[in-house]
Order: sequence, then C-alpha cells, then structure tokens
Amino acid sequence: MAEEKDIAIQINGLKKRYRLGVIGGGTLQGDIQSWWARIRGKDDPNLKIGKKAYGKNETFMALDGIDLTVYKGERLGIIGHNGAGKSTLLKLLSRVTAPTEGEIKIDGRISSMLEVGTGFNKELTGRENIYLNGAILGMTKTEVDSKIEQIIEFSECRKFIDTPVKRYSSGMYVKLAFSVAAHLDSEILIMDEVLAVGDIAFQQKCLDKMRRVAEEEGRTILYVSHNMSTIQQLCERCIVMDNGKIIYSGDINKAISIYAEMSQYMTCYKDYTEWKRKYRMYAYDLYLLSAEFVDKKSYSFFKDEKMHLRLVWENKENVKPIGFRHELKTATGSPICTYFIEKIYDGGEKGKKVTADIVFDLSKLVPETYRTSYTFFYKNDYGECANVDCVRGLTFEVLDREETDAKKWDSQNWGYVEMEQPLSININESDQLI
Repeated sequence: MAEEKDIAIQINGLKKRYRLGVIGGGTLQGDIQSWWARIRGKDDPNLKIGKKAYGKNETFMALDGIDLTVYKGERLGIIGHNGAGKSTLLKLLSRVTAPTEGEIKIDGRISSMLEVGTGFNKELTGRENIYLNGAILGMTKTEVDSKIEQIIEFSECRKFIDTPVKRYSSGMYVKLAFSVAAHLDSEILIMDEVLAVGDIAFQQKCLDKMRRVAEEEGRTILYVSHNMSTIQQLCERCIVMDNGKIIYSGDINKAISIYAEMSQYMTCYKDYTEWKRKYRMYAYDLYLLSAEFVDKKSYSFFKDEKMHLRLVWENKENVKPIGFRHELKTATGSPICTYFIEKIYDGGEKGKKVTADIVFDLSKLVPETYRTSYTFFYKNDYGECANVDCVRGLTFEVLDREETDAKKWDSQNWGYVEMEQPLSININESDQLI
C-alpha cells in the first residue's frame, strides 16, 4: 500500500449535478427567447427537432458519488460508454467546472487535453501557444525556452510552428497539443480521447512517450479512450464507469471484459431484422433474421462445454450453395481465429426460412470474452468468394472450471488459444554436457 505522500489525486464522494432546460441557448438572445417561450407555455424556438424540452426543476447526475485514489507515477485508464461520466470527471479534475458535492485533493500541476486544441488561442502561432501553455502552468519564459526545441521536434510541426494555429489541421493540432502537454513541467497529465485524431505512427509515438514519462519522471497519467488496444498498451490499472459511477477498478483485461459485457451483444439471442448492414449489397440474396445460443440462460461457457449456435435466415432470392465464416476477436477487436465452413447450405428457393444448428468446440480457447461476426458467402462464376450477408455476432465468455492461481492464463502476453501438449517429451540427465 502506497503511503499518503505517494497519492497524486484523492477523490471522495464526488458528485456533479446539472440543471436541465435552464441555460443552453448558446447566446444571451437564445436564452431569453427560450425563457420567454417557456413562461408563455409555447414551444422552445431554439430546441432541435426531436429533442426533449426539460422542465425547470429537472436535474441530471453526471457524477453520482465517485471515490477514487490515483497514485503518483500511475497510468490509469478510464473507459465506459458515452454518457458514463468520463469527460465530466476529467473536467472537474482540470477545474474547468466545479463539483456539486464532494472533495478533490490534487498534489501537483495538471496539464489537460480534453479535446483537440484545448488551451490554444487560434490567432496565435504554434510557438506563441507553447509559451502561453507554459505560462498557464506557472512556468517562466526561461523554463519554456529550455523545452521548446524538444516540443517542436516531437510535434513534427517545425515547418508550421510560426503559422497561426487556426490554419492547422486537426492532426497538427493534436501533435502540437500533445507535445506541449508531454514536455512541459506538469506532474499530472490528463488526456480525453485525443489520440483518435492523430495518425497511427504518431499514436504509437505518444503512447511510448507517456509510458516513459510515467516510468522515468514519475508523472501521473489519466487516459480516457474507446480504443481498448491503446488502453492495454499504456495503462497499468483501469476503471469502468457507468451512469456516473465507478463500477470496477483493477485489472485492465477484466475491465475491458466488463465494458464488453455492458454491450447489447452480451445476450443469448439477437434479432437482426432491423440490423443495418455495412454495405448495401449485403442481405440482398440471403437475410440473417436471428442468432441464439440454444438452451442457454447465460452467455458464459466452460471450456469443456460445446457452444450450440442456432442461425435463422430467409432466402430473399433463389440462393446458390452458401458457405459460412464464424470469426472470433478479442474484446478489443484483435482477430483470434475463424471457423470456416465451405458449404453450410445447399441452396434453396426464394422466400424459404432456413434454420441452421451449429455446434462449436471451445476447448482450445482460454478464459476470456470474445466478440464474433457471422458472414455468409458463395463462390461466383470466377471461383471467388462473394459475401451475401455479414453482421456482428453474439459475444460470449469462456470460463475454466479448474483455473487456479498456478494455472491463471495471461492472455495478453501468451495469446488466446491454448495449444495441445507436446506429442512427446524426452529428458536425459548426465554429469556432462551433451
């Protein structure tokens, strides 16, 4: 257990309540128009079509009693669905807004990237904004001077550093903003989904930089992202948020599994009749209607169980012989393996409803949460495979009845498929080297 002096952020009973329907026109004129319409019982002229008009006394709890301790040098990931309260938490920590209730104790200066270009003045050049951000953090011009070459070099924006940032692309904004945040002397670095804008090479460069500053300089990092792969690469602990509360704090893989379980796909049955296909040509010949795990009340399977999958589809046209791919991915979206069935259906007439029962062996999969996709295809006149329907499939969890601490599988480092034991092992003992 870390001592009190090692704590970077201490949060106790943190709540943030917003009053709905009171202010929000964007301008004083808009707010007055909305207020005048409200007292006359008229529709709000500034309300978008399809949006609800909230009453004066209605409130929304963006954060509802958060308790959290973050230690110095820790890399903390924060995940959750949209509206879970992640960004609100970071705004409170960055002092962008004030809490309704609760207490926040922070030991150190905070550098925040809550969105692209946060803290930048668009009329100033990149170089001038570097000095501006340094001044906000309480640094002197001399201190910024000692860092500015590193910042410009890392940002890859040297050619445009004396150009007003209003002319920067969103990617250039991110590169310069991250470089400023990472190199200036702040003890706590807060980032909210900002790396999603940058290119892949720069994302990896940023992740490596954040890992180094945490390990070598003892800086604390709070990182919000919907990209589970970057969460795995960077963070050493992860919290899952839902409805303004922290529902889990701990192991990263477990947190990602819980996040996946919150999805609508963690169910034993899925109706695809209203599912929007990715491409218009899908589901033209064959239309998947539903998928379900037969005789299951849970989406969890033990390794020694068989997974009985039932698919129901409709022939929209006269259908040729059809093949089927059942693809497995991790909760982060990394491909694991594929069950490939070259011919699952001999073909049939238009209008027929077809039920396929498929039984899968799960014994090689290690305990983890898996995402799937279902793809139906046929071979065209040139012998090429052409997809006729493709959907995201059911998500399921594999459990091990005999898992112990000694046999606890590290899927992130060891992989997601457990191979068979060697066919033979031969050991010879001798007093001399062979």
